[in-house]
Parts: sequence; structure tokens; C-alpha cells
Amino acid sequence: MSSLTTAQRTDIVKKVVAEHGFLNCGISKSGFLEAEAPRLESWLNKGYHGSMQWMENHFDKRLDTSKLVEGSKSVITMTFNYFPEEIQKAGVPKIAKYAYGEDYHFVLKDKMRSILEKIQQEIGTFESRIFVDSAPVLERAWAAKSGLGWIGKHSLLLSKKQGSFFFIAQIICDIDLVYDAPTTDHCGSCTACIDACPTDAIVADRVVDSNKCISYLTIELKDQIPSQFKDEMEDWVFGCDICQDVCPWNRFSTPNKEERFKPREAILQNSTEQWEEITEDVFKDIFKKSAVKRTKFSGFLRNLRFANQ
Repeated sequence: MSSLTTAQRTDIVKKVVAEHGFLNCGISKSGFLEAEAPRLESWLNKGYHGSMQWMENHFDKRLDTSKLVEGSKSVITMTFNYFPEEIQKAGVPKIAKYAYGEDYHFVLKDKMRSILEKIQQEIGTFESRIFVDSAPVLERAWAAKSGLGWIGKHSLLLSKKQGSFFFIAQIICDIDLVYDAPTTDHCGSCTACIDACPTDAIVADRVVDSNKCISYLTIELKDQIPSQFKDEMEDWVFGCDICQDVCPWNRFSTPNKEERFKPREAILQNSTEQWEEITEDVFKDIFKKSAVKRTKFSGFLRNLRFANQ
């Protein structure tokens, strides 16, 4: 490790992150998320994770980054804009905006590998791991702890300047850095997200029952969608943006500049008839390297049929 001061290392980290197109970067001391422990335990005990049994695994690691990356000292959290320049036309089967382009796991991991390489060129080598929504990390809690925003009533991270249409990613590492302080909550008395959810999935402030959430029903649920939601899907066939679309803070969202997030033409142009006639080959072609492939063709077809029955 070089003779740079902690402040100098921190400046380099934030500079490199910004150079790679990320919106913001915040840093926290690696360790135990004490305030989150009872919230996570209560959420799991109430079965709000639905069939996502993996949420029950690695409970300790999920709450303590020092158990996830041994010897870690800092959690570097960054956000990346995915708000599209153009959205789908009205009245067609809807896909969540984050899935318009290439799968964010690929895009962000490529950027973060480059970030790590550049940082290590400037400050020396260190132990680290990259996390992009693919390991037991409470990413929103760390983002809030690092001052990148606050947890809104819909349980997503909100920023006064950028709203909520962004991805969150982390680098957990064994170097000391200057830590940021949390920001304050700016939801106030607004309940727009709670009022707009057609399935009443937001059951309390910052508590979402996945069993009722359209994103869960169209992506994570592998069984048939319960008939009680028949008239409540509002044309969503992969994910859902309702709680974000109605949030007043998202009036500050601006289009992203990432070429790999450019919307697939079919997503913007396809009519309802074209979606309903989709074949497996066409599905694979449209959604090559796309997050939508998580549903597989059978799941996407199930969602289309349920939304239009």
C-alpha cells in the first residue's frame, strides 16, 4: 500500500468511480448493520419474502460485511442511472425500465472491475470483492448509511437529486477510507407509492410483502400467479415501476448515457399482438443478454397470458 493518507485514498476512489459514469459514491465502515437486524428478522418471520428461500440463508453475512469479506474495513457504495430516454407506449405489455437494455449485472461488473484496476494502479493493491445484487448484501441499507439517499416508503433508495431509477453496487475492501454520514428522510407525509400500488404490496412504511408485489409475481414466483391478482397487474409482464413512477422525487430523473442500457427496439415498438404471438426463438433474440431472461420463455408467456386474460 502506498504512503497516501486516508483522505487522499478516498479522493482517488471517488474520482475513479465518477470517471466510470456512476452517479454517486458513498463510503461506510464495514461491519454489523445493527438497526437492520430486527427489521430483517421480522420481515422473514412474517413470510414477506415469499418463495425466495435464499433470503433466509447467510443471515449473519447479510447483516455483517466483515463476515462476508474477512478483514474488510470499508464498504464503497455507488449508484448508476438507468432511467431511459424513451419509454414504452401506452396500452402494451409493460417491462420494468431497468430491463430495457443489457443485463445490469454484466454492465456494472465490467465497470467495477475497471474501477478496481484503476484504483489499485493509483494507491496500491488491496483485498476486495465486487457485489452487484448477487450476494447477501443489504445494498440499500449500506447506500443509506453512506449518505447516498434514504429508504423511501416503498423500501427503495431515494435521492433528492436523482430520484430512485438507479442501480446500487458495492466494493467491500480492506483499506481504511473516510466515511460518509447518512442523510435525512424526505418522504414526509407523502403516501403516493402506497396509494398507487394496485396489489397493496406496501403493507407498512418501508415494508413490502413480496407475495403481493408485481415484480415478485412476474419474476421470482415460479408457480402460477394467484387468481386474486387477475385484474390488478396493470399490463406488467416483467417487473413493475408503479411505486417509482408516482414518486415526486423522480421528477428529477434524467436519461442515462450508457450505450449498453439503450432500450431494445422491440420493447419500445412491439404491439400487444406482437407480444402475444412471441415464439421462444424470438424471445431469445429480443432478450439476449437481458435481465428478462430470468423468467425464461415459459415464465414470460405465463405473465403475458395472465395480464391479458
